[in-house]
Amino acid sequence: MDIRLDDVNRRIIHALMEDARSISAPMIADEVGVSAATIRNRIGQLEEAGVIEGYHANVDFERGDGRLRNLYLCNAPVDDRERMAHQVRLIPGVINVRELMTGRRNLHVLAVGTDTNDLRRIAREIASLGIDIEDEDLLQAEHYQAYRPFGPDDRTPQPLSDYISLTGGAEVVEVTVAESAPIAGLSLERAAREGVLADDVLVIAIERDDAVLTPRGDTEIEPDDLLTLLSREGVTEDALEAFEAGGR
Repeated sequence: MDIRLDDVNRRIIHALMEDARSISAPMIADEVGVSAATIRNRIGQLEEAGVIEGYHANVDFERGDGRLRNLYLCNAPVDDRERMAHQVRLIPGVINVRELMTGRRNLHVLAVGTDTNDLRRIAREIASLGIDIEDEDLLQAEHYQAYRPFGPDDRTPQPLSDYISLTGGAEVVEVTVAESAPIAGLSLERAAREGVLADDVLVIAIERDDAVLTPRGDTEIEPDDLLTLLSREGVTEDALEAFEAGGR
């Protein structure tokens, strides 16, 4: 079924993203200004339409019993990407698979292992499916937040939407390009040449109008693009200014 994300639906999604465990329909109703029954009906419609796909616990496996989380950045043949994504989910230890529409690193596989030997076993099983592992890192922490544009109007949206910290100080970061950001309207090559894009920051994916683009030197960055960035040294506040309104 098709469903329109009106203001009520957006506020419901924002509330559930903030705290799906303890938030209740009456609590959301008080914030939005409708009845609790309306909230329950809307949540059911969002679930039936596939807009809300599920509710998940974010688990720190290392704190729980010392298990390790590892992120594998993989290449899969474009024509087989979806099939391979389903196959790799069946490997014991894999807890998340992200498909990207890029030519390289188009599968991000997050797995949990009891130790480094177990992580090597997972890597071998991924490779046995014909998937090339281009890089991997132990995951140090993950941080989530609700999608702010769906929240109350008095919350100022920030360009940083999510990031993953990897061991060794590396980070994978998602940022939304502001309309007046210094990088808006520049190609990646020009942004790097003029020092707008930090030397250590690599753009690995661009989401634009429900499509994922493969970043190239001549790719021009547009306002509202959602960029996935990788930095071995960690993305600093100075580096993020390139994507912010009124940045350097």
